[in-house]
Amino acid sequence: MGDAAPMSPPVFIFVGHSGCGKTTLVEKLLRELSGSGLRVATIKHAHHKVVLDTPGKDSYRYKEAGAVMSMLVTSNELQLVADAVERREPEQLAQRFLGEADLVLAEGFSHCAGAKIEVLRRECAKPPRCTVEDGLIAIVTDMDEVYPQLPHFGLEDVAGIARFILDRK
Repeated sequence: MGDAAPMSPPVFIFVGHSGCGKTTLVEKLLRELSGSGLRVATIKHAHHKVVLDTPGKDSYRYKEAGAVMSMLVTSNELQLVADAVERREPEQLAQRFLGEADLVLAEGFSHCAGAKIEVLRRECAKPPRCTVEDGLIAIVTDMDEVYPQLPHFGLEDVAGIARFILDRK
């Protein structure tokens, strides 16, 4: 075995304000892309504290005892809890943990570097979260006037967004 760095799948970050439809869009894209045979992974950024493991259970006890990672494996699922002191950007996480994926759809991470697609709905009445300088590559919106220089997709154009992602992969 050599010292070659693990391959990192391409990462596309979906950004937007709360309630704009990011999760719904990512869910639809997952069905579309995985339905075409791709192995798609997701990374979700949460701004609030989330309990990742149940206190008192074995994997929790291992982490509390000092394990840097704890993995729970069942007959058909796997859960990994790992320290995340550094390397929290989507591309770094994909390289570290998601090497088996063909591509990664990340949600949130508006302040991180990477290729971003913003979901922006007129109904939400908020300005865009990101700019072209922030890595914005496309807009999913019902507002033609926002960033007219970027590719625009309708809120229901899942096939078009999937083609765009695959063309940039």
